[in-house]
Amino acid sequence: MKTWKKAVPFLCFAVLMFGLGSSDSLRGIFAPVFQNRYALSDTQLSLIVTISYVGNLLFLSLGGKLLDTFGRKTVVLSVTAIWALSMLLNVVSDSYICILISMFFALGASTLLNTTVNILTPVVFSGYAGLMVNIFFFIQGIGTSGSQFVLGRYGLSYPGFKGVSFLLLLIGAAAGFLLILIPLRGEKQPEHLQSKGKTEAPVTQANPKPAVFILLCTMIGFYFIGEHGIMNWLFSYCIQAFQIPSGKASVYLSLFWGGMTAGRLIFAPVVQKMGTVKSIRIFGTVGTLLFCAGILTGENGILLLSISGLAISVLYPTMVLLIQQIYPAGVVATRTGAIISVATVADIVFNLFFGVITGAIGYRLSFMILPACMVGFNICYMALQKYIWRNVE
Repeated sequence: MKTWKKAVPFLCFAVLMFGLGSSDSLRGIFAPVFQNRYALSDTQLSLIVTISYVGNLLFLSLGGKLLDTFGRKTVVLSVTAIWALSMLLNVVSDSYICILISMFFALGASTLLNTTVNILTPVVFSGYAGLMVNIFFFIQGIGTSGSQFVLGRYGLSYPGFKGVSFLLLLIGAAAGFLLILIPLRGEKQPEHLQSKGKTEAPVTQANPKPAVFILLCTMIGFYFIGEHGIMNWLFSYCIQAFQIPSGKASVYLSLFWGGMTAGRLIFAPVVQKMGTVKSIRIFGTVGTLLFCAGILTGENGILLLSISGLAISVLYPTMVLLIQQIYPAGVVATRTGAIISVATVADIVFNLFFGVITGAIGYRLSFMILPACMVGFNICYMALQKYIWRNVE
């Protein structure tokens, strides 16, 4: 019976994260299909990405409070239904407006579900949350990279978009059914947040001061700019700054993304053993050194930059676990949603102006923003860690 209680949540979260990863790839992989089918201008096409970011912000801003107010199981089931219905809209509709509506709800729901799985993992898998959360993010990465690989070769058409939307609808229905079977009625406080026994990391006993919230927002904002900056701009950087052939540039990007995916599986046991505080310090330091060296050394360092994805892969899911060790259980979902929302705004602002900056000073100099942000991430974390230890009762 005990094995069943762990097997069902594992299968549920694994199915859900795989589906969410696949869903997140739709806006990018099918962009040329949308543009050709609906005769979209570049501005109209970019609106698909913009509207999905707006969905992210709205769902995270409101979702965290809803999770703390109405119970996590109820909210997760409701948001899963919204995500599945957005896939249904893709199946039954055929218009640009419906694509915008679908992307708004699909990506917003996906981001909230992604964060909620991270929050629920310590509740369901108490005692080895660090291991499990990185495994779930690895599965999500498989969903993203696997769908990009398969669809890019065999399904890059409007019927392919309809077909994958239908498959994701079935995945959403399966995940919803499994969620119903998960016993979360008590939603007891995770072991690492309880006062008795040995904790995985130092925790504050009450709501921290606003300075902690600001540090977390700034730290994750810097990290988002660094990681997403590579994912969004490395391909263009290689071509524009160094005239690297597109085939070779795509290999560098694939190495970075592959490292991000594989690292979460390879290092999951390490994170579990070392705990959140030490893991972020070590992987953040090593990843930043590789990241900065790869960009500062120019064309010769691009391979090193790609390899840095392996080191920084565990940072994001582990940082979300850290938030749960800082804030009381009653407000942790609200605070997590707010922190990631603010950090996402920093990411959006960067991407909004990066194109202007590259036009003014070129890719080579513009890319120096990314290592500066990773250094900023480490500085914020050192300040945050010092504050946490100082305020342990």
